[in-house]
Amino acid sequence: MSQIQNRSEILFLYDVKHCNPNGDPMDANRPRIDEETGKCLVTDVRLKRTIRDYLIESGYNGQEDSNKDIFIRDKENGLPYTGAERSAAYKDQNDFLHKFIDVRLFGGVSAVNKAKAKKASEDEGDEQDSKKTFNFTGPVQFGMGKSLHTVKANFIKGTGAFATKEGAGQKTFREEYNISYGMIAFHGVVNENAARHTKTTTEDIDLLLDAIWNGTKSLLTRSKKGHTPRLLLHIEYAQKGFFIGELAERLKMITEKTDDSIEDVKDYVLDVSELNAALEKNADKILSCKVIAQDDRLQLSEPIFTK
Repeated sequence: MSQIQNRSEILFLYDVKHCNPNGDPMDANRPRIDEETGKCLVTDVRLKRTIRDYLIESGYNGQEDSNKDIFIRDKENGLPYTGAERSAAYKDQNDFLHKFIDVRLFGGVSAVNKAKAKKASEDEGDEQDSKKTFNFTGPVQFGMGKSLHTVKANFIKGTGAFATKEGAGQKTFREEYNISYGMIAFHGVVNENAARHTKTTTEDIDLLLDAIWNGTKSLLTRSKKGHTPRLLLHIEYAQKGFFIGELAERLKMITEKTDDSIEDVKDYVLDVSELNAALEKNADKILSCKVIAQDDRLQLSEPIFTK
């Protein structure tokens, strides 16, 4: 395993059908839709949860000898940990970084109660607990995911499985929201300077890319079924501190349909000509440009530049 030396960018596209990609709990769990553009929004927190859940399901969930445990996760009963409870899983700052892959990727805060930490430092044998207040900014940062087009939002009513009370003759009603179709694009940057502090390795990034793709493919809950990963691109740069940026803004959808009538990935061609132009223009600054994965149903206007 080698530590990251170069800056890199990630472009990830996935589409959703008749589901809610990221409900807003402050708005009746409606899909997040930009009022001005009509585009669907997905927070980076949602993508990070997908990544963490996949890594947990892959077996990195508390093994004592593993350096791929997940720091931000729920208890087995589904309830969240407190910071103090989670701190029992690591000894100090070095152990914090060594054990948790999500900390090495996204950063993390060790928030042990200061009063308890002070008391612990006064107790014989508990001096390590006083050293557990620190935080790290992760090298992997994603912007807000956004659909490449305006979306059609739907409000659905239905009946629940049970009655409201014993002896009632009518079942409960349920309400839910979704979008008919959305092609969502995420852009991320891996900062090699922050990676030095979190000791992020190339193996960590390989696992991240695997989790982005296969974690999205594994979203099979009732509200998330309908997610399909379509394209994952990773660009590593040779020039220190350089990256192209705004990769998703360089994509367009070519279609004869109106945006809100698109129902499937076959209804359009993804125009990557502007993206290719940017990659080719900066080819001398690029160490490698790889299509990590591409779904065979996604139609591109031309092959993506690789190196």
